[in-house]
Amino acid sequence: MTATYDPHGVERAAQAAWRDARAFEAREAGAGEKYYCLAMFPYPSGRLHMGHVRCYTLGDVINRYHRLKGYNVMQPMGWDAFGLPAENAAIKHGIPPAKWTRDNIAYMKGQMQRLGFGFDWSREFATCDPEYYHWEQWFFLKLYEKGMVYRKSSMVNWDPVDQTVLANEQVVDGRGWRSGAPVERREMPQWFLRITDYAEELLAELDNLPGWPESVKSMQRNWIGRSEGVEIDFPVTGRDDRLTVYTTRPDTLLGATYVAVAAEHPLAREAALADAAVAAFVERCRNTKTAEAEIATLEKAGIATGLTVDHPLTGERLPVWVANFVLMEYGSGAVMSVPGHDQRDWEFAMKYGIPVRQVIAPAGDEPCDLARQAFTAPGRLVNSPGFDGLGSAEAFTAIADALAAKGLGRRRVNYRLRDWGVSRQRYWGCPIPMIHCAACGVVPVPERDLPVVLPTDVTFEGVRSPLTTMESFHRTRCPKCGGEARRETDTFDTFMESSWYYARFACPDANAPMLDERANYWTPVDHYVGGIEHAILHLLYARFFHKLMRDAGLVQSDEPFTRLLMLGMVLKDGRKMSKSSGDAGDPQHLLDKYGADAVRTAMMFAAPPDQSFEWSEAGVEGQGRFCKRLWNLVHEHMAAGAPPPLDHAALSPGARALRRKTHETLQRADDDYGRRIQFNTVVSAVHELVNAVSRLEPAGAADRAAVHEALRVALVVLSPIAPHICQALWARLGEAGLLVETRWPEVDPTVLVQDAVEWVLQVNGKVRGRVELPVQADEAAARAAALANENVQRFMEGKSVRKVILVPGKLVNVVVA
Repeated sequence: MTATYDPHGVERAAQAAWRDARAFEAREAGAGEKYYCLAMFPYPSGRLHMGHVRCYTLGDVINRYHRLKGYNVMQPMGWDAFGLPAENAAIKHGIPPAKWTRDNIAYMKGQMQRLGFGFDWSREFATCDPEYYHWEQWFFLKLYEKGMVYRKSSMVNWDPVDQTVLANEQVVDGRGWRSGAPVERREMPQWFLRITDYAEELLAELDNLPGWPESVKSMQRNWIGRSEGVEIDFPVTGRDDRLTVYTTRPDTLLGATYVAVAAEHPLAREAALADAAVAAFVERCRNTKTAEAEIATLEKAGIATGLTVDHPLTGERLPVWVANFVLMEYGSGAVMSVPGHDQRDWEFAMKYGIPVRQVIAPAGDEPCDLARQAFTAPGRLVNSPGFDGLGSAEAFTAIADALAAKGLGRRRVNYRLRDWGVSRQRYWGCPIPMIHCAACGVVPVPERDLPVVLPTDVTFEGVRSPLTTMESFHRTRCPKCGGEARRETDTFDTFMESSWYYARFACPDANAPMLDERANYWTPVDHYVGGIEHAILHLLYARFFHKLMRDAGLVQSDEPFTRLLMLGMVLKDGRKMSKSSGDAGDPQHLLDKYGADAVRTAMMFAAPPDQSFEWSEAGVEGQGRFCKRLWNLVHEHMAAGAPPPLDHAALSPGARALRRKTHETLQRADDDYGRRIQFNTVVSAVHELVNAVSRLEPAGAADRAAVHEALRVALVVLSPIAPHICQALWARLGEAGLLVETRWPEVDPTVLVQDAVEWVLQVNGKVRGRVELPVQADEAAARAAALANENVQRFMEGKSVRKVILVPGKLVNVVVA
């Protein structure tokens, strides 16, 4: 080992040692309690960015710490490989998506290995591997057999440029999130999973996840959106039909002055056939924004259909309007409108001259002026024959009962959550294993024919999926009748692949069925690490999939992730670093310039994991200097020869203070790593310990033993963050084997008992000396010791003492003039 710190040589040597020892290959028979640490696997976009570095360094720190604590740890890695960017690259550069993806995986894997992440690469897979999506198709067919899968025509957001369906969350200001093209509303047949069947369990189980941040649980609760209300039938005037709506405020029913339906509602379509103006309005609504947050701020617009419905309690005829704020995919696509007590309904009524009727009066002194705005708070009923004087809660029950007695209403628990549409009209995804036969209808692909393999040798003509024109793929025979049939050309939403990958890592070679008993050994994941942007959809879908797998007998636990670490963002000039903004921060030049340990340590030192922070290369430079300093300190120490065995009684006061600092650091780091998950404070604690080692001037050979102990502890504590240099210096200290395979040192509680305190001595605010005093020394003793200090006296010479300022246990400042 050279006396000069060469980060690249040190890293190569450490990584080779880990690789040769297969140090990170997890085994079910390993010693210790299992610990499954997982960072969300990346999309292979081509290069790691600084967000990746932060995420995977944090995961690796957790991994390495728990190894030191004696756990049997698994930390796998793979690739979330399907998705739109690969297709866009194929269209732009003429590269098949499979080749583009595999090339990117190779490069990014090399970057990860360069950073020294302790992944179990023996479990690696990409979701575009047929061996992986085979079992996704198999499970989809099992869900289809159970009735958890269905196909129906649905209004969707259609991106005319990317030629695919978009989720509401992918529509930004009415445009596709990638293409920027105005989004159209279309009705298309889609495949759905019945996630709503699990809505109540998904909601209730959030209370059993103490290891999840409350903010994430709150976001999921809001997304699931449980509400208790009443489903009300409004008879269509002069017909046997009924218009059904859902409301959480049945107490306001007597204030309804119109009903509103979505542009795609059957009543709207009927009216459009008879009225050109209605038809034109319905057509304009095809491009309406569909995210609820955007609907709330949308200028309200509508048109009367000429149809009416009968009020279920009074029989009053209410006009039916088509309104752009009603969405067909939410509830029944119709709402009862009470402009006196709903602000959206009030704005619409004011615009179109629809009557506003007050049926709720304030229970207290709340302001209520329906000429200015709706009164939306609960209160007591007025102008509601048969219910006047009731409070809103009492009226809820009374009106629900009255509707039920007439057969025109029923209590319902409703959810904002909608069934998961999993169809995508794109090529680079997992094929949906279904066949369309003119005679037999939709027929599942037989299990023996799985997987339905996605062709990889494809040519794009425009942006449409080549599967739609590739006869070698879509032309097939019906498994039932043997006749000509067409294979489904839609592919799965890529959230499907990322909803169960964590379980497949436990048994990546399982072949009958998709998971085996190893999944029950490793799952649930003990610590899951990822970005806050995945707080809702990915985590919700993964929770849903885990419950589906549990109910299929594939896993035994109820939830996939026990503890969740959601990361803050890495910022540049106040903005999130990203490829789209051109400042993602490829770490390659930092690795080349400073080495992996400096990059890792700077990233961990910058901020607590859950906080966003402004990235600066200066932090890497600073940690690079620290690594050199630590390297030199260990080499200088060992150049003097091996120290004698540690004898606490023989230590000087300074060496005893160093031992106390050593064990305080050990105790603090254990808490920061294990409970607090605050790794920046671990780095600062090691800095302080190294400073203490540097300040100590050993009084003899015995003191060198205390220095040796301090350096050994510093290396163990820092090793999860900067593993390469710590491994090299571990060997330099004369320790055998791999540091990652040692055990976290025990804190010696007797050393933590403090019998003396070092006071800083100042004259006019400048440090002029230090003195060690017994812990029990009072302020008078500290003052006397300061005034008696030789160096302090030198700076007091010829001056008079104006006052003495004391900070108990820390500092004496003599003010002279």
